[in-house]
Amino acid sequence: MPARRSLLLTSSVVACLIAAQTVSAQTAEPAKSAGDEILDYVIVTGSQVSLPPDYAGGQVARGGRVGLFGNLDVMDTPFNSTNFTAEFMRNLQARSVADVVQSDPGVRVARGFGNFQELYVVRGFPVYSDDMGYNGLYGLLPRQYVAAEFLERVEVFRGANSFLNGAAPNGSGVGGSFNLVPKRAPDQDLNRVTLGYENAGQGYAAADFGRRFGGDDSFGIRANAVRRDGEMSVEDQERQLTMFSLGMDYRGEKARFSADFGWQDHNIDAPRPSVTPSTTAIPRVPDASKNYAQNWTYSGEKDFFGVARGEFDITDNIDVWAAVGLRDSEEHNALANPTFSPTAALPNRITTYLFENYREDLVLTGDTGIRFEFDTGPVGHRISVSGSYFDLDSKNAYVMALPTTSIVTDLVNPVQVPLPAGTFFGGTISNPRTTTEITTKSIAAADTLSFADDRLLVTLGARYQVMEQHTFNYNTGAENCSTPPPGGTPTCGYDKNVVTPVGAVVFKIADQFSLYANYAEGLLQGTQVSTTISTPSGVVTPINGGQALDPFVSTQYEVGAKYDGGTIGGTLSLFRVNQPSAILAGNVVRDDGEQLNQGIEFSVYGQAADSVRVLGGVTYLDTEYRKTQFGVNEGNTVIGVPEVQANAGVEWDVPKLTGLSVDGRVVYTSSQEANAANTLSIPSWTRLDLGARYQWMLDTTKTLTFRARVDNVTDKNFWASVGGSAGSNYLVLSSPRTFVISASLDF
Repeated sequence: MPARRSLLLTSSVVACLIAAQTVSAQTAEPAKSAGDEILDYVIVTGSQVSLPPDYAGGQVARGGRVGLFGNLDVMDTPFNSTNFTAEFMRNLQARSVADVVQSDPGVRVARGFGNFQELYVVRGFPVYSDDMGYNGLYGLLPRQYVAAEFLERVEVFRGANSFLNGAAPNGSGVGGSFNLVPKRAPDQDLNRVTLGYENAGQGYAAADFGRRFGGDDSFGIRANAVRRDGEMSVEDQERQLTMFSLGMDYRGEKARFSADFGWQDHNIDAPRPSVTPSTTAIPRVPDASKNYAQNWTYSGEKDFFGVARGEFDITDNIDVWAAVGLRDSEEHNALANPTFSPTAALPNRITTYLFENYREDLVLTGDTGIRFEFDTGPVGHRISVSGSYFDLDSKNAYVMALPTTSIVTDLVNPVQVPLPAGTFFGGTISNPRTTTEITTKSIAAADTLSFADDRLLVTLGARYQVMEQHTFNYNTGAENCSTPPPGGTPTCGYDKNVVTPVGAVVFKIADQFSLYANYAEGLLQGTQVSTTISTPSGVVTPINGGQALDPFVSTQYEVGAKYDGGTIGGTLSLFRVNQPSAILAGNVVRDDGEQLNQGIEFSVYGQAADSVRVLGGVTYLDTEYRKTQFGVNEGNTVIGVPEVQANAGVEWDVPKLTGLSVDGRVVYTSSQEANAANTLSIPSWTRLDLGARYQWMLDTTKTLTFRARVDNVTDKNFWASVGGSAGSNYLVLSSPRTFVISASLDF
C-alpha cells in the first residue's frame, strides 16, 4: 500500500479520537473532572486472581495480567495491551477467540499448517492457540479452537514476553501473547439461557448460571454449557460443539482462590481446507460460500482441562501465590489439503492426498511466586520472584496416501472421490506412541522501583530458562538422534538454557498521560543442524552437522504513550523486533540470519458519548528479510504480513428507543506477500460487519435480549491470510456473508 494511504488511515483514526473526546466533553455530565473519573475505580495491583474493572463503555478492561507481575492498570504497564470483556464478547455473539481478536487492529487471524487450528498474528509473528495462557498458565487450552463461552476476558499482549511469561513451549509468541481468563460468578445472581441460529442451519443453545454465597458473598460458583450443531455458512461444512465449564472462587480479606475446569468436544465435517499456491500463480478467488473439501475429511478434538490458582497476603506488603493446571486431550483428523497446480486446459486444477492423524496430549504445568514491597528512602520497591514448570507428553500416529497417488480435482468445481487407502504409516492410529516430550523450567526475579510518588516506575529483571525437547520414532518409540559427521557425537534431544533480561520504564507526565519504554526478548528453540544442506552450487556438509543451536533470541525495543481521559483511552507505540534464523556461512550453520519487524500501533477505546462507544485503531508494519543465506531474497517483505491493518468499531444506543443498540465494524488489511521472492501476493481486503440488539425488561427480575449480526455484509470473496506457520504460504479463504441471531433470557 502506498505510504500516503497509510498516513491517511492513521490520520483518520487520530481525528476520530479527537472528535470522540470532544463529543464526550460536550455531552457528559460536568459534575466530574477527568481526574475524578480516573480515580473512580480500584485495581488490586499484582493480584493473580482479582480482575481489573471494565473501562468506560464496557468493551475493554482497565488492566490485565502482565506475566509474573499479576494484574496491572494499563497506565502503569510499560507494554501495549488490550483486554476484551465478556460483555463485548456476548454482544459480538463471538463463537471463538478469533471472533474477539478480529476487533484488535494489532492482530490478524490465520490458520495452522495443514490443520484447522486458529492462529493469530501479532506484530507480524504467529501465536499458536496452544501457546495461549489460561489464567496465566501455558498449554492448557484446546489446541484447535476455544469457545468464547468459557471466557471472562481475552487479554491481548503485544510484544516479546519471554521474561514475563516464560518461553512459549510450542515455539511461537515472539510478537505477543494471549491470556484467557475463565468466567467468574458476578455479584448478582445470574440465570441466563440463550437460543440462536446461524444461516445455513447452525443451531445454538447455551446456559449460564452464577451464584455468590457465604459471608460477604466471598464464595462464588459459575457453570456454563453450550451446544452448537448443524451446517455453517460454508456449504456442506458442519460443526458440532459441546462444551461445559465450572468455575469456583473465593475472595477473602487476605486469601483469594479460583479453580476452573472445562470440557470441550469440537468436530467439523468437511472443513474447507487451506490452499497452497503454485510457484508461479495465486488461484482465482472462489465463491466464499462454496466448499472444495472432500466430503470424507473431518477435524475432531476432545479436551478436558483445569487450573487452580491461589494467593495469600502474609502481611500488607508480602503476598505469595501458586497455580497448577492440566490438560488431557485427543485429536483425530482426516485431511486433504490442496495445492494449486493449474494447466492450460484446467486453470483451476488442484491436487491433494489423504493425511490422517491421531494425537493425545497430556500437559502438566504450574507456577509459584512471592511479591513484597518496601521503601529505601524516597524509592519504593516491588520485588517479584517466580518459578514455573511445563511438561508435555504428546502421542502421535498418522497414515497417508503418498503424493504420487494424489487426487486431482478443481477449486471452483470440485469433484468428490472415494476415501483413498493409506499407503504410508507412522505408528498405529489406535495405539499411538509418545513422539514428543517438551519440558520448560524457569525462575524469574524483578524489581519495580517507584520514584516521585509513583509517577516514575522503573522495572529491571531477568529470567533463567531451561528448554528441553525429545522426539521419538513413530513406529519403534526409540529416541531420534542426529547422525553427526565422521568422528562427531550424536545429539539426542534438545537441552539448552538461557537468561532473558527485561528493562522498562513508565513516566506519568499527568493523571491522563503516561509515557513508556521497554527492552524485552523473545525465545524460540534453536535449530537442529542438518548433516547435509543443498545450495545453488551443490550439497554442503556443514562441520557442525547434528548440532543443536542455542535458543534463538529475538530483541525488542519499544516506546509509547498512553492516554486515559476517564471515558476515552488510547495507546500509541513504536517498536522494532529482530528475530534471528539459522543460515549456512561457509561450511558452518549459525544463527546469523535475521527477520526485522518494525512498526507503529495506535488504538482507541471507550465511551465517546452517553450513547456512543468506540473501539479501533491502526497498525503499520514494515518487515523484511535481512542477512539471508547467500543473500537470496535480501530486503524482501516477509510472507503473510500486511503493511497496514485498520479497524473501526462504533456502537450506538438509539435515542428515544430505549433498549435498542446498533453497531458496526470495518476491518481493513492491506496486501500480503505469498512467497519470499515477493513475486506472488494477495490483494488488500475490507470487511464490513453490522449488528443490533434490543433489550426488553419483562419485569423487575426478567430481561429478554435479542441480538442479530451480519458479518461480511457485502459478501466479498477474498483470500484472508497467507501462511501463519513460519515460512509457509498457504491461503485461507474468507467466510461468506454470515447471519447470526440469538435470544437470551436473564431471570
